[in-house]
Amino acid sequence: MYIKTFLRFVVLCAVLAGCAGPRGRWSVENNTATSSPAQMYGTYNEHDFGSRRMAVLLPMSGDSASTGRAIRTSVEMAVLATGAEKLSVSFFDSERGGEAIKDAVDSDPDIIVGPLFANDVRMVRGQKSSSLPVLAFTSDATAVGDGVMTLALMPTNSVEAIVREMQSDKVSKFIILAPESDSGHLLAGAAKRAAEIYNISLVGAFFYDERSSDSIKATTQKASMNVARTAAHTRAREILSDILTEESLNVLEKSSVIRQLDDMSKNDVIGEVPYDAILFLGTGEDTKSLASFMRYFGVGARDARMYGTAMWDGADIKSDLTLSGAKYAALPETNAEFVATYERVAGTKPNRLASIGYDATNLAIGMMYSDKSNAAYLLDPSGYNGMDGIVRLRPTGDSERALRIMQLTGDGEVKVVKEAATDFMTPLYNIEQRHIEPIDEIELQTRGVNPMRYINIPERLRDKYKSQTYGANMTEKSNAQLVDVVTVLPEDDREPVVVQDYKPVKLAPVKQTLIDSIEVEE
Repeated sequence: MYIKTFLRFVVLCAVLAGCAGPRGRWSVENNTATSSPAQMYGTYNEHDFGSRRMAVLLPMSGDSASTGRAIRTSVEMAVLATGAEKLSVSFFDSERGGEAIKDAVDSDPDIIVGPLFANDVRMVRGQKSSSLPVLAFTSDATAVGDGVMTLALMPTNSVEAIVREMQSDKVSKFIILAPESDSGHLLAGAAKRAAEIYNISLVGAFFYDERSSDSIKATTQKASMNVARTAAHTRAREILSDILTEESLNVLEKSSVIRQLDDMSKNDVIGEVPYDAILFLGTGEDTKSLASFMRYFGVGARDARMYGTAMWDGADIKSDLTLSGAKYAALPETNAEFVATYERVAGTKPNRLASIGYDATNLAIGMMYSDKSNAAYLLDPSGYNGMDGIVRLRPTGDSERALRIMQLTGDGEVKVVKEAATDFMTPLYNIEQRHIEPIDEIELQTRGVNPMRYINIPERLRDKYKSQTYGANMTEKSNAQLVDVVTVLPEDDREPVVVQDYKPVKLAPVKQTLIDSIEVEE
């Protein structure tokens, strides 16, 4: 370990202390925050407690070795920063599976820090005694409990925070675009629950294969109602072209039809989508493709506001013009002093898991040298100030973290539009991940698109020129702005209306224009 370097750059803070109580009971009598979060790092009086042992389970080999080493660096930084000479720290390679976990538990530690992955966390939970505390790094709420706690950001925190922001923006109806995976369906379920809490209508949910351009294209085509809106656009142009070539028009009527045709030549679709916001639940890279395809299919930022989760944090999306104005939830900026120290020690900037590992170690040491019970210390409802803002652990084992709301400007900048909370005096969240049910695809319920609602034709021709309504799920009232045209639809609108003297003019196919950086192959 880089002892001299750590001791040179790490600054020590105040002592964490409290009242005495029994150890090994994973609940607290009062779960209400009564004060500001405490600092989770400081100096400790070892003479009153004697030696302590901490076991650390991290992937030190295999595909995740680089992540394990990053967290280990943070663990070593925190241990050396406290100057705790009577603390024994043992590292175990979680890539060895059950053998390593058994070794860690058998080392008789006062606390275990790690592991990283949910399956390993479950094995630790199954092998340890009920009184042994564990501070893990999984974001899977089903893996924790019975003294196993996680300091990772829970996905439901991020989803609820951004849905709450959507309410502040007066969003009324939104759709979800999520990865086709267990976590994608779970996050969609969290968004559905949050929408119920904040009184916003979820009108559609669509799932795509991650990093698959073909799947993303097909999903956005469906979510944008592109087939129906394109068919309605083509039919509207046919009607206007027919009127222009087949009917006797006065000057004003002819001018109106020509103007409408000219306006329609600038677009490929007509009709509005039945939502005013899109919530992206995937990574920033997938979101860039999704947003670009949505715009390609006729749904841009002017049609629907765009929102994301903490999965955008750190993604290369700052300069994406399609996402300009989009908002997302994110952790506060990592403590600058920690970042500088870590960078000088490790030679690279820390990722979020590194800073969370630093917090976990400080929290573990604080617990071991506190005169509180393990549960009273770790489950303090007022929480703690860490490297990424405030955090508190719950008796169920999951965590709560305060998040800020960021907004993309499209010019390479990201601005903070809402700062993260600084205490838990007012509850931050209403939903728990363990109580969320995954959801499947939700098809759009819409009245469909009738081209007659978007063109203006002479009154005397209204009975002659009619059209079917395009769209599969026509059960919801449309938000489309009607022109001053009253059109009587046929009883069965699945077939077009046939008019004896109607002779359609064949038009050349509309050539769609490629946009942004996404190459679309027809």
